[in-house]
Amino acid sequence: MADKLNVTKRELRPRSVRANLRKEGKVLGVVYGYKVESTPVAFEEMALRKILREHGDNALIELNIDGKKVNTLVHGTEVDPFTNEYKHVEFMAVKMDEATEVEADVALVGDAKGVKEGGFLAQTLYKVTVSATPANIPERIELDVSELGIGESVTVADIPENKDYEVVSDGELQIASVNEPVSLEELEADTDTTTESEAEATEEESADEVSEESKEKSEDKE
Repeated sequence: MADKLNVTKRELRPRSVRANLRKEGKVLGVVYGYKVESTPVAFEEMALRKILREHGDNALIELNIDGKKVNTLVHGTEVDPFTNEYKHVEFMAVKMDEATEVEADVALVGDAKGVKEGGFLAQTLYKVTVSATPANIPERIELDVSELGIGESVTVADIPENKDYEVVSDGELQIASVNEPVSLEELEADTDTTTESEAEATEEESADEVSEESKEKSEDKE
């Protein structure tokens, strides 16, 4: 079921109109896509944040554009890096019986067996691409790692099949692994090795510089 969001059409010019809307706490956006001409809109930021907080970034949102209802997905956002407020949002109108590809979050569930044995769990892939009709796009995909031992990993291919959507990301992509514990002695040894390598590289560079200077002086005498 789609969440509802009221939006109003807005004028692109003059700029003062947009400035006034922002002062009123409104966010500027645009709607385009299936059976919808590109339409500039404005809406209440907190209303959208509530929807996305409760249902995720792939929430199906029914926009009420001055009385016209349009099913959409959030296709892109521009966020102020300092205030984290939305500056602009793109809504893509979708056809409800047509599959679309979007990214879905991957959440690991369960306590990995290898972690209990002293290893540590490392997740390297946090999103996968799925194909689904708008109403069946998952909020997130859960992957059980309970049986994962030290030295073992899970890939995209290990995600269970689901009748509502299809995972289209490369099945060989690694999602997470349980790595062997690293002792303090090993860390110190790695640090010492790195330091020695850097020192050797510095000495080699110095020797090269001296050699180059000697060569230049010899050429000058000639």
